[in-house]
Amino acid sequence: MQSDRKPLQRDRGRLMDRFADRRFEAFFEGAEPVVSDARVAPDRDDPLSSPHFDALIPPLIRWIADARGRLLVRGESPHASTDPFPAIRSGYDWRRALDPVDRKALLQAATHSANPRPLRVRMMGADGERRWAGLRMTCVSTGRGGTRWYGTIEYLPDLQDEVCALREALAEAREHYRWSVELNPQVPWTARADGALEEIGPRLREMTGISLDPRSHLRWNDMLHPDDAVATMARWDDHVQSGEPIIVEQRVRLTDGGYRWMRSKAAVRRDARGEVIRWYGTLEDIHDQKVAQDALAESEGRFRLAVQAAGLGIWDFDIETGARTWSPELRAMLGLADDVPATQECAMALVHPDDRSILQNMMATVARREATTHFEATLRIHRADDGALRWIRSMGWTTQSAGGRPKRVLVTFQDVTDQEEADARIRWAAGHDAMTGLPNRAAWQATLEQMTARADETGERFGLMLFDIDDLKRTNDALGHDAGDALLCEFAARLLAMAPPGAVLGRLGGDEFGLIATSLRDSDALQAISAAILENIRRPYVHDGRSLDCGVSIGGAVYGEHGRQAGELFKSADLALYASKASGRGRVTLFHSDLRAQAQQHSSMIRMARQAVSDKLITPYYQPKVDLHSGQTVGFEALLRWHHPRLGVQTPATIAAAFENCELAVAMTDRMLDAIVRDVRRWIRAGFDPGRVAFNASAADFMDDDFAQAVLRRFARGGVSPRHFEIEVTETVFLGRGADNVARALHRFSKAGVRVALDDFGTGYASLSHLKQYPVDVLKIDRSFINHLEGDAGDAAIVDAIVKLGTSLSIEVIAEGVETQRQRELLIDHGCRFGQGYLLGYPAPFVSPPKTAT
Repeated sequence: MQSDRKPLQRDRGRLMDRFADRRFEAFFEGAEPVVSDARVAPDRDDPLSSPHFDALIPPLIRWIADARGRLLVRGESPHASTDPFPAIRSGYDWRRALDPVDRKALLQAATHSANPRPLRVRMMGADGERRWAGLRMTCVSTGRGGTRWYGTIEYLPDLQDEVCALREALAEAREHYRWSVELNPQVPWTARADGALEEIGPRLREMTGISLDPRSHLRWNDMLHPDDAVATMARWDDHVQSGEPIIVEQRVRLTDGGYRWMRSKAAVRRDARGEVIRWYGTLEDIHDQKVAQDALAESEGRFRLAVQAAGLGIWDFDIETGARTWSPELRAMLGLADDVPATQECAMALVHPDDRSILQNMMATVARREATTHFEATLRIHRADDGALRWIRSMGWTTQSAGGRPKRVLVTFQDVTDQEEADARIRWAAGHDAMTGLPNRAAWQATLEQMTARADETGERFGLMLFDIDDLKRTNDALGHDAGDALLCEFAARLLAMAPPGAVLGRLGGDEFGLIATSLRDSDALQAISAAILENIRRPYVHDGRSLDCGVSIGGAVYGEHGRQAGELFKSADLALYASKASGRGRVTLFHSDLRAQAQQHSSMIRMARQAVSDKLITPYYQPKVDLHSGQTVGFEALLRWHHPRLGVQTPATIAAAFENCELAVAMTDRMLDAIVRDVRRWIRAGFDPGRVAFNASAADFMDDDFAQAVLRRFARGGVSPRHFEIEVTETVFLGRGADNVARALHRFSKAGVRVALDDFGTGYASLSHLKQYPVDVLKIDRSFINHLEGDAGDAAIVDAIVKLGTSLSIEVIAEGVETQRQRELLIDHGCRFGQGYLLGYPAPFVSPPKTAT
């Protein structure tokens, strides 16, 4: 028996060595499966009936594999009604039914033992889901030097429920722990045996920003106040050594840099040998309690120091005995001699009559022993010695007996007259304009809203007027801001003198004023007072020996007639003021419905212009400039057009208001220049010389001192010479602000080769000296003179004069708006060589090459 056993052991050793070396080696190599054959099992004709299965738990699936882990054959238990694991097939395909982790566990088990312990594995079930199964196997010698693995797979449906239950229990335990920790006012923590912190409750992490890193060896001193760290750590180290519980109070640093007092309690957990395993503890926020204790301990000393430093007067009243004591500082504050009794009647006589009820209520409360712990009030008194009115602030504290009844009242008094007067000045300044003394915009607007609310209840009407001083900036620029400020103050004084009784005036802005009056109940009243104010304002002002002229534009509206809300009424008056300024200034306009329509149209134009710029809807249309004699095109003018999403191509008139908006005007010029440069470059590359293409520039463009250089850089980037361009400006550009910028820009353009054209010549207010002051190369006769050239001798004379002026100054002259053949002939007779208009060519978008006008 012993000799028989040794060969078997040697075979088993060789088997396990081979299994270790070649075990399931095709498992990871993807070898082709070997078709099973019952003949490979030497036990009997039916290998699945081997008695080796009898030693195992009755399985659902039986299987046999060779020494390399190749499944030779499998079969179901007679007790199995269905195949729970159809993915298990012969050869090496059975591995696909196992999770990768379980495959490694199976391999490891087979390597270390010929009869490994049962395994729980997850296998692919019939429904494609992973199911728990019990796997048992044993290694058996075949008797011919070979080995076979016999095994069973048992479906474990109960384990599925067990796992789900365990998962639910784990989730519930986690939630239970989280709620217990988060709602507990004490913060739990743990530390290693050496005292290094391991875990801290989430509340402390939120307060301190501490993030525990296992490698950081964080200790308490990393979060303590420097004044507490040394003593705390000394005690902590002692207790770590001894293992005794510890209670210590210290200040813990917070994320905002502040500190809070915490009480830490800790105890140790030991193992069976008495060795320290871990420290468990809690942190309790005792900051409020600690602060209260410190405050109570120091309150008396602080109070004494505060009284001395602030010069406070003290009134001490013992409720039990009725004794009253006034400090020397209080007597000096009240103007009382030392021998005057401290009685309630004496104090009441000094208080201002309007404030005596406050003191009476306080004393009555004390008498009824209902005084609150703390109270304060500010009273006015007349000093007993000189009768001076002073503001006194009193603050009182009540102490209570053990039974909770008021015992003693201590009141401090402080003279706050200077502070009250300063506060009054601040309150006045917050609601008034410092220069004119009138209410400021906020205060005036609040009054308007109050009057509107009251009028809405009573039905009473009132008038609102807005005033704008004309040309205040011109006064500031010409005579200095001192003169402008004097003009503002004089205007405010005259307006205040002319205002109807009960009117509320306000300075709403730099040169804008407002007036509200209940006596102005209709438009006639507004018109009458406006006429009188205009007449008074026109009288000259005198400042430092200089006479200052002043005009004012006025807009008015009436509550109930032009609006029933404060904002609506103000908007109506503002629209009327805008209309007065737009119509020439120095005028009065009362609101009417057309103003709102005009404002809506203005807003619509601005909105459409913004859309045209942002959506790149702006495009140039080119109108040819033609030699009137030969009909040849000598150049083009780029005219702005934009594409409305619904209405199609639109002229600049549909967005005229946008040209008064500096931001939009500049943006539209940029869009035009980008397109013009691109089109001229395409013409030149196509072999066509467009001559000079004129583009228009607004006053807003010249506000940028770098305008000319920016345009020239755009030409350079586009690879187009400046000689192909002409800039057109109107005479109004010379008269606006930034005239120096205009001059510099035009000279830069001219020096670079860009011609300068003066558009709409003869319709503006520019002086003829501008023709010498600026580098003008072209005069464009306005179409208003061409329209009546055939029948109006005056227009003909103007055209003739402009042509002769241009000829004498060597300036090219172009007539705009040529629409009839007769106009063309008359222009030729007057010596005008060039023109543009519908007769000569309509504006058209870019074409390559453009058609030549005839």
